[in-house]
Amino acid sequence: MELSRVQVPSTVRRETRFHKIKKRFLKSWQLYVFLLPALLYFIIYHYVPMYGVQIAFKDYFVTQGVWGSPWVGFDHFLRFFDSYYFWRLLINTLLINLYQLALFPLPIILALSINELRLGVFKKWSQTITYAPHFISVVVVVGMIVAFLDPQNGLINNIIVAVGGEPIDFLTSPVWFKHIFVWSGVWQQLGWGAIIYLAALAGVNPELHEAAKVDGATRLQRIWHVNIPAILPTIIVLLILNMGNFMAIGFEKVLLMQNSLNLSSSSVIQTFVYKSGLLEGQYSFAAAIGLFDSMINIILLVTMNQLAKKTSDNSLW
Repeated sequence: MELSRVQVPSTVRRETRFHKIKKRFLKSWQLYVFLLPALLYFIIYHYVPMYGVQIAFKDYFVTQGVWGSPWVGFDHFLRFFDSYYFWRLLINTLLINLYQLALFPLPIILALSINELRLGVFKKWSQTITYAPHFISVVVVVGMIVAFLDPQNGLINNIIVAVGGEPIDFLTSPVWFKHIFVWSGVWQQLGWGAIIYLAALAGVNPELHEAAKVDGATRLQRIWHVNIPAILPTIIVLLILNMGNFMAIGFEKVLLMQNSLNLSSSSVIQTFVYKSGLLEGQYSFAAAIGLFDSMINIILLVTMNQLAKKTSDNSLW
């Protein structure tokens, strides 16, 4: 005879699940307390402000408020897509970000190089010198760029003139803007970006290197076959996160370096949002452009995460 299964009421199942969750919470309540400030931060400063995203679909007036302003649908988006400056803004933003993405391996190379240093004092000084620029403010960095590249008194132009060349006005040239912006950012963030990889390299089992030495592997071969595979999960995660911020350029730095002569190369979506929203008071139009920018980042983040999940065992979720 077949034994009939006992049907457990759904209320009983819910109570059992609730007690399990309650028991798990009480067992590790200290960890949830530590987690609470971070959750509150994201809820208050990242999720609650999303309430205002709806003004991208409205003709927002401050006097009428968010709810009182009339709906206009996708009019602001269509206005931006049909504008003559849309492609210039999009192309400049994409080119600068692709330029920065192409230099993504530099912090990895620096971390691998510092990790191979054997003289302890020199290793510490190298780390300090490379990540110290991270603590310099953007305003000071741009001031240093202006001082070094000044066509009359700048150090770089003085060297060019000393070797028989003509001074170059770097800061007003659209051709030079992207190079100056990207490489100055590399100088400022290179050492700081290498810290995460150095931390990952510190966890590599020394026995793997000893085994590789016994097998006759050179230092370069040990870097390629031991160190790089060990930090590969970290590389993939940071690459995914970078793709999630792909459209986010250093807004303050671009604005400080921007002038009327290099606009054809320095006009990006973030500076346009700032000028349209805060300077011209087109709040709905600026919100629509910002939402468009954020949607691209979300799509790139999800796509990159799925590619990483299919090609490797590492992903954000």
